[in-house]
Amino acid sequence: ISEVERAAKLIRDTAIGHKIIRVETVEDSIVFSGLSHEIFATTIVDRTVTRILGKVFYIQLDGEGKVPVLHFGMTGMLQVKGQMATYYRETPRKASTDWPPRFMKFILHLQHSTTKAITEVAFLDARRLGRIRLCTSPLTEPPISSMGFDPILSMPSLGEFKKGVLKRSCPIKALFLDQSFSAGVGNWVADEILYHARVHPEQRCNTLADSQLQALHTQTSEVCRIAVEVNADDTKFPDDWLFKHRWGKGKKQKHTMTLVCFSGPTHVESSVHILNVYQPTGEPATIKWINVGGRTSAYVAELQ
Repeated sequence: ISEVERAAKLIRDTAIGHKIIRVETVEDSIVFSGLSHEIFATTIVDRTVTRILGKVFYIQLDGEGKVPVLHFGMTGMLQVKGQMATYYRETPRKASTDWPPRFMKFILHLQHSTTKAITEVAFLDARRLGRIRLCTSPLTEPPISSMGFDPILSMPSLGEFKKGVLKRSCPIKALFLDQSFSAGVGNWVADEILYHARVHPEQRCNTLADSQLQALHTQTSEVCRIAVEVNADDTKFPDDWLFKHRWGKGKKQKHTMTLVCFSGPTHVESSVHILNVYQPTGEPATIKWINVGGRTSAYVAELQ
């Protein structure tokens, strides 16, 4: 959710009030979902950007016709000409300001209403996991209409949250990754919420105690709020966040062991990497990685 809001802020600062005078596109039948790249371009050209909304992320335009709805996936991002792209985590060494950027799917040429200056903004996606759509009414059409609550804009009451969780029997991590439950909570955000709530990612939703549900409700709101407030800049995340320690730090202490984890209807063995860190008390703690809901999940064994 924080990465989407960061992208929304970038476009708000760059594009609102600007007219799209030209659209460059490249053919990609996967990323352009249910439409051709040519139709995308002709639908939005010569229209002015009036509003930017997060969640999935859509660009409101003036005039008649559909508007762009963007899903970033894991590697979709925006880049303004002359600037680095907004990467998911740290900017890789191979990143550059070369233009047009590699893996570009479209470039908007935006003209300022008074100065007539042109700004170029590109959408790029290296792994082609993002999706570009055109919708008439984004909030009432899929994919946005099928999404769950937004932890920033529409966090449910504690009572509603409890009901939504307890009626499910899947692992709690899998529920958080289900966008029909909570919109915008991605993999690392879910791990961060579970870590601060002291809940194991594999615990079944319908077995959670009242104290655990209260902690999950609080941390869902808090983790997302903090991530958005710092504009998804991981250098500004609190030092006690799991995020700060999960990306391969302390590799010299890392070793591999085999544990039994639950994945789907049967138990399977999974290779789990272990990384030594410390609890807030100063006592040793261990970050372990397991597969839950089809995604690699990090948790601190001594605390969750």
